[in-house]
Amino acid sequence: MKLMIQIPCLNEQDQLPVTLGDLPREVEGFDQVEWLVIDDGSTDRTVEVARSGGVDHVVRLPNNKGLAYGFQAGLDACLKLGADVIVNTDADNQYSAADIPTLVAPILAGRAEIVVGDREVMTIEHFSALKKRLQRLGSWVIRQASDTDIPDATSGFRAYSRDAALQLNVVSTYTYTLESLIQAGKARSAITAVPVGTNEALRESRLFPSMGSYLRRNGVAIVRIYTGYEPLRVFSTMAVVLFALGVMAWMPFLWDWLANGESEGHLQSVILGAVFFLAAVQVFVLGFLADTIATHRAVSQRILERVARLELAADVEPKYYEHPDAAT
Repeated sequence: MKLMIQIPCLNEQDQLPVTLGDLPREVEGFDQVEWLVIDDGSTDRTVEVARSGGVDHVVRLPNNKGLAYGFQAGLDACLKLGADVIVNTDADNQYSAADIPTLVAPILAGRAEIVVGDREVMTIEHFSALKKRLQRLGSWVIRQASDTDIPDATSGFRAYSRDAALQLNVVSTYTYTLESLIQAGKARSAITAVPVGTNEALRESRLFPSMGSYLRRNGVAIVRIYTGYEPLRVFSTMAVVLFALGVMAWMPFLWDWLANGESEGHLQSVILGAVFFLAAVQVFVLGFLADTIATHRAVSQRILERVARLELAADVEPKYYEHPDAAT
């Protein structure tokens, strides 16, 4: 059994030595434990620091492609390098590496395919009260969207079984944490969470320069991802709202007609209501079209999984993989 610990990096030369210093080389239940760094177009000495820190494998992207792309590239490389279980952690040493055995235990026991580390954000001292509330709210929204009960949806400290990693296809260009949970939840994968510790922050978050940015980007990401997986529900809800607005616009006309027998007047209300009714029908039809597209997406994901398995059988080399003896 091989465990691979992957670390997406972008200009992490200062933080990486601390992170690597805490990673285990032996974990109960595994014969091998290897480390892989995904360099997302760093302009500093991240790769050199990683190699000097004992990293076994490096995936070096030619330019900055974003956290989600780097995460997916790491999974692909880990699978092609023979991983049975993959742990994803951050380069800023946010998560306690001592909890990796706890994180992988449900997979080894056959109780889960994906395990998410629960930071118990309400107890993290260096998180502001506002950040704690926003994290809690965001996790609640993701639980509703994904039909899971994961308490810390934005946690990047996760473990994946080989099959779970093969089935995962993140298309978001922003972050993998949200889409991967929704995708796994809709696929009825076995997902669980375990409590994990955190370390003191070594630097400020680069994903969220401000709370306004956090709300805007996460809000848009959640809506886009959920709509991609449940389009008929989203568009049907919009159609119902538009239909209700149409009824409200027609109320003055209907009241005069039914109560007073007056069928003239209220032309503006009648026109506005008709516009809302037409919009409701169009949005509902769009929902059916989007649902058909979503069905094709599910089929495409199954095809991609089979392609990934064929690549493993054919010993295809990981994309952007940099051999250990490569010049840096």
